[in-house]
Amino acid sequence: MQSNQIPEEFKDIRPYADDEVRGAIDSLLHDRQFSRLLKSFVPVLPVSWSRGLLRLASTGVHSTLDFQLRFMKPVVRYILRRYSTGHSFAFDGIAPGAERYTFISNHRDIVLDSAILDLMLHDAGFPTTVEIAIGDNLLIYPWIRTLVRLNKTFIVQRSLSMREMLNASQTMSRYMHFVVNEKHENIWIAQREGRAKDSDDRTQDSVLKMMVLGGEGSAVERLQHMHLVPLALSYEYDPCDYLKASEFQLKRDVKGFKKSKQDDLDNMRTGIFGRKGHVHFQATPCLDGWLAGLDPSLPKTELFPLVAQHIDRAIHSSYRLYAPNLVAADMLSAEAERHPRYSDSARKAFDDYLDERVAKAGERVKAAGVEPDEAFLRERIIIMYANPVFNYEKAIAADNPRP
Repeated sequence: MQSNQIPEEFKDIRPYADDEVRGAIDSLLHDRQFSRLLKSFVPVLPVSWSRGLLRLASTGVHSTLDFQLRFMKPVVRYILRRYSTGHSFAFDGIAPGAERYTFISNHRDIVLDSAILDLMLHDAGFPTTVEIAIGDNLLIYPWIRTLVRLNKTFIVQRSLSMREMLNASQTMSRYMHFVVNEKHENIWIAQREGRAKDSDDRTQDSVLKMMVLGGEGSAVERLQHMHLVPLALSYEYDPCDYLKASEFQLKRDVKGFKKSKQDDLDNMRTGIFGRKGHVHFQATPCLDGWLAGLDPSLPKTELFPLVAQHIDRAIHSSYRLYAPNLVAADMLSAEAERHPRYSDSARKAFDDYLDERVAKAGERVKAAGVEPDEAFLRERIIIMYANPVFNYEKAIAADNPRP
């Protein structure tokens, strides 16, 4: 789509239009920080050669989808090949080409959640990828803003006054409806602002309230127009687990602690280049039919919690549980070996993994001038891996109540 076909009100938040792509790529080619990032992927090459690789890879790129397929897709495939043990994608109740969807998911990795989804959708035969919602707090450097807008990202504006926030939310909602129903693109959005650092994934009512600020019809009809698809993301290992644990202790022990821009950059870098194990994404059926069965007179105060609860159950019951999750759940359970689907060697491997991660978290805490609380750090990491199990079990029990 060309820039003159997109309403002017969206210019500050939307991805680049097709006629803006070449100029954006040229600006990346001349950004020194971005050139150094490219070199990290091919460290034996000089920086100038890395820029040449981007120039070559972007030849013939005239849209954001072209950029994703020619540049981002090979990069993500390389990351998965090198830093994971495999990946898989399952989708029930949705079909390539049948509709455009808003994938609403739990959130684990700042960069890779949506990037991996793009790869999986394309490999599964979907005609397009997703436009991605990302907070402006992560746009630390100009090259990051340029890169994400090339990667079909629209900007969620934060740190605004109450009046500004309402106006920004209305604009974003109108843009999302425009994306799905006029641009005919998919959307990815996290179920809450930021990541659930303890992996206790819950949909915030505010995300759903934002979605109905745009569009037409009743609140239920506006949600239907977004074609919501709950998406469960499961990583065997979270590369950022020790960063999250150290943040928990620093927030506990340091009054007024806030993450720095460097902390956000460390999270992005660690998430990309850290150990992931196996990665599985599970798309559940679109909510349109379920929403159609709701009482149209339902007050919004009841509607949004009901929809959020339904999304949560869909996500929780679709987790893929790995040995680290099951071991961690047993560590927190009063019952011995509630989850026998792992071997003694898997238990030993997770114990060793915990020791390593607690040590790394302790190093970060100590670097901030605080004495590491190893028992607390260990507990926080165990909880991160155990919560998906507890949520899965509750969701399955709710779907299959005892007589």
